Amino acid sequence: MKKHYLNYLLNLITPAFLFGALTGIFTAIVVNLYKVAASFVIGISEKGYHYLGEHLYWIPAVLLVLLGMAFLYAWVYKRVPNLRGGGIPTSIGILRGLMPFKWLLNLAGVFLLSLGTFLVGVPLGNEGPSVQMGTAIGRGSVYSFAKKHRAWDRYAMTGGACAAFGVATGAPISGILFAIEEAHERISPMIFLVSATAVIFGYITTELMAPLLGISTELFPPMQLTTLSLKEIWIPIAVGLAMGLLASLFLTYYRLIRGFFTKTFRKVPHSICIFGVFALTLGMGLLSGGFISTGHELIIDLFDGKVAVYMLLLILLVRATLTLFANANGITGGLFVPILALGAILSSALGKVAVSLFDISHDKYVMILVLGITACIASLMKTPLTAILFAVEALSCYANILHVILAVTIAFVITEVFDVKNINETVLDARMEEINEGKRLVTVDTLVTVQKGSFAVGKQIRDIFWPANLFVLSIRQGENNKTSGGGQGGKALHEKDVLHVHYSTYNEEETRGELLAIVGEQDLAEEGTAIKNGEQEL
Repeated sequence: MKKHYLNYLLNLITPAFLFGALTGIFTAIVVNLYKVAASFVIGISEKGYHYLGEHLYWIPAVLLVLLGMAFLYAWVYKRVPNLRGGGIPTSIGILRGLMPFKWLLNLAGVFLLSLGTFLVGVPLGNEGPSVQMGTAIGRGSVYSFAKKHRAWDRYAMTGGACAAFGVATGAPISGILFAIEEAHERISPMIFLVSATAVIFGYITTELMAPLLGISTELFPPMQLTTLSLKEIWIPIAVGLAMGLLASLFLTYYRLIRGFFTKTFRKVPHSICIFGVFALTLGMGLLSGGFISTGHELIIDLFDGKVAVYMLLLILLVRATLTLFANANGITGGLFVPILALGAILSSALGKVAVSLFDISHDKYVMILVLGITACIASLMKTPLTAILFAVEALSCYANILHVILAVTIAFVITEVFDVKNINETVLDARMEEINEGKRLVTVDTLVTVQKGSFAVGKQIRDIFWPANLFVLSIRQGENNKTSGGGQGGKALHEKDVLHVHYSTYNEEETRGELLAIVGEQDLAEEGTAIKNGEQEL
């Protein structure tokens, strides 16, 4: 019994705590420095647009600079594809073992390229890049300090992603839920332990750094919100319906725009497409600052309720178009806050209509806005639990939790009715199609033996991050030779247990390496088939 507890402590608790703490600290340091840099660059961008609006003769020179940036971005994307697009979808792909990447190159690339995106004013946010950098730091913590323990790689990366989300949004509990509800869509003791440890140490580090750097630890300033009564239950119902429909329309719009670029502009050089997005952003930014940038300041401004309804709808259309144009062309930047901005814009319009029709107070208008932002997370990202906790942590909705839950539930149900997918999953699916285009899919069926001292010893099937698309079909226990069903549950694995595994992969060498890092080095004899373009090769 003592030996069992000792092994549990040494092989699970201690490394999970150490990797989580190490990753959380380094992630908080990098992300906080990144927030300072992003804020500085966004400030320069705002001043630049103001200056350019008064000195239009500089536009040709600015367009030449944007053209040069477009060629640079296209050149970098060709060599480092994982730097393209939204940070959270990319991180999810990496955490699930779907995308290989080089952590240091990814960390530096995302940091620098996203700052260029903010300088241009493209409506993408810094939360997605923060999560991607946290993911890279997680891998770096394993590869730099414990390379022999490669099997801990995806756990540390998960901790880094969660810590980065918590630091970037000021919502640590939502950061933990990111791993459970978004990244891995399941809960296990190991996932929770690493994620919670990373978030705790990241949060402590942020609290220590914030006064020194002069930055806020919160995404939105604290608000004193009015308490809605049961008679006002129509408010969350109306907001939930609107956000559910927005999600459906937004995803449809995304597919149209992506099809437009992949078909109509398929033969157009990538650099020209990127330049087109940059130039369109420049033109829209000269017309109105509300059309461009991350959307964070726009959300805060909307709480005053001074923007006319027709202007809100125009901003909604322009920002949605620019954001999707940028994402379809792989421009580095996040979708989280820009999506929140879309929810805030639509709910602001709803609030102004409610003020006109029902003569509600400004406090009620603010609550409509807050409920809209929350329901937008639930509908477009399909993460209702994260949305509810985000409302409490980041939007101060302590006294209106019933209305928050109702708005979130209705928005989520609407997306289920219309079969709306998670925006991050949709973007990830599109990325995987690009990455695996023309590659050969290999399917392998084999037996592996759990080696002495390997990562798998003492851990349950459900706790292990197996290679993507790998299934444990059965377990033949080493001592009594009895067979038990595989899958997601079961008792802890032991030395000499024989696992019957089945997997499909586009990179058989990488998948084999991941599997052996878990069960221990050994020779594999497998029966495999190769499939390319839907046809099985004999």
